[in-house]
Amino acid sequence: MNQFKVCDKNKVKDINEIVNRLKEMDETAEIVIGCQNICGICRTKPFVIVNGMPVIANDEEELISKVKATISK
Repeated sequence: MNQFKVCDKNKVKDINEIVNRLKEMDETAEIVIGCQNICGICRTKPFVIVNGMPVIANDEEELISKVKATISK
């Protein structure tokens, strides 16, 4: 089972959209929403922590692509 951690203050346009897209990728994943204590990244770029590893991108579409690639490994 995958685990996705997302900060609710993350630099994304719509955090709910990101969460919904993560759920579509893995319906059984645990999704944790809240502060992830990496404020430097959080304020500047969209990110998701996937199974303990931060995945950082320049925009939401790139973020989703990188998350997909990470969980398919």
